[in-house]
Amino acid sequence: MISGTTGWLENYDAIVKLCNQNKGTFLYASNFSLGVNIFFEVNKVLAKLMNGLPQYHVNIEEIHHTQKLDAPSGTAITLAEQIINESDYKNWTLETPKPKEIGILAKRIENVPGTHEINYKSDVDSLSIKHTAHSREGFALGAVIAAEWIHDKTGVYTMKDVLNIG
Repeated sequence: MISGTTGWLENYDAIVKLCNQNKGTFLYASNFSLGVNIFFEVNKVLAKLMNGLPQYHVNIEEIHHTQKLDAPSGTAITLAEQIINESDYKNWTLETPKPKEIGILAKRIENVPGTHEINYKSDVDSLSIKHTAHSREGFALGAVIAAEWIHDKTGVYTMKDVLNIG
């Protein structure tokens, strides 16, 4: 099974256990875009580097098409959780962030496949990283590559395994 949907992740550990008990195969990704998965790795490195610099405050801006129902996107949540895991930030919010919270601005604009930007801002300068999808083909390509890669495997995997990252 390959899944890219969100909203069920509180049951992730149970699915992993079930998969392992039944010698099944499971691959989960919050985003199948190859570029986004590289972006995830860059985000983690940048979060580690910025963690010792409390004068910088981080926020995330994500833009998707108007038909996207969830806000923030699973990709934005993954990015925020990565920052939390690599820093002193404790939580993310769609509201005005409190100290140690990452503000996420979720925009919905017609015909935008997906844009995610991480911004570190201080009084003296800013640093940003950004991924922009130009079409939805990249998500489909990544899902096909994952499906081809997982063929004849058993176990639980992520796109890091597919792309041989880390």
